[in-house]
Amino acid sequence: MDTALMFSLATLLALGGVAGAAVLLPPRWAARRQARLRAAPFPAAWRRILRRRVPAVARLPWPLRRRLEGHIQVFVADKAFIGSQGQPVDDEVRVTIAAQACLLLLGEAQPACFPALRQVLVYPGAFVVDRVRPAPGGVVQDQRQVLAGESWQQGQVILSWADVRDGAALPDDGRNVVLHEFAHQIDQHHGGADGRPWRPGSAARERWDAVMGGLFARLQVQPSALIGSYAASDMAELFAVLTELFFEQPLALAHEAPAAYRELAGLYGVDPRAWD
Repeated sequence: MDTALMFSLATLLALGGVAGAAVLLPPRWAARRQARLRAAPFPAAWRRILRRRVPAVARLPWPLRRRLEGHIQVFVADKAFIGSQGQPVDDEVRVTIAAQACLLLLGEAQPACFPALRQVLVYPGAFVVDRVRPAPGGVVQDQRQVLAGESWQQGQVILSWADVRDGAALPDDGRNVVLHEFAHQIDQHHGGADGRPWRPGSAARERWDAVMGGLFARLQVQPSALIGSYAASDMAELFAVLTELFFEQPLALAHEAPAAYRELAGLYGVDPRAWD
């Protein structure tokens, strides 16, 4: 793979460190460093990128917008962005991706800034991966897939810049590759992606399982035009697709699956219906 590491040194110095530096610091120092990053003035050039590239940010009430800006500053400083197949990585790429990913962190319940994430790999467009799939009769088959994004439990997210850009430009179509893949990161924070992001308390976990399991079973026999067939492929994809809809089409999702919407509002600590 032809990989280019392209960072804006001036931006990183202004934010107080090199990407990935926080993983080398003791937790208390890392927390102090992140607090300094959040308290720093948000760069005017980055705000222009948000206005141009991420119109969803304009929907947010000011306190949430300021919180989002703080998360973006930490994300850009702490995560390594790697351009693949000649994709340049500049502040426009970093801030556009970070802004969409950090929408998932606006509530107080989520761990700050995806602590397990180390790298974001960015391709110019859709990329090809080879998979080995089991087939009937105990044999395996090589399968080639074209993807717009992928989340790995080992601390990596892979994204197509073309799909990132297009998904951000249409903030109400219910399709957003960054929201989708970073929902998988939240799902994977306490283990593999199984559509069961960790919730504090056994009652909350049991309620989540009942609601999401019931919706998944319903989709097997009664497909939904809003939620789509891909969400019915497994529970992890159901969670990621519902996350896209929760942030981009909250009124429609709340109408079609009110119990699932309430669970997502509890998980993410926000109610995007109020932003409209």
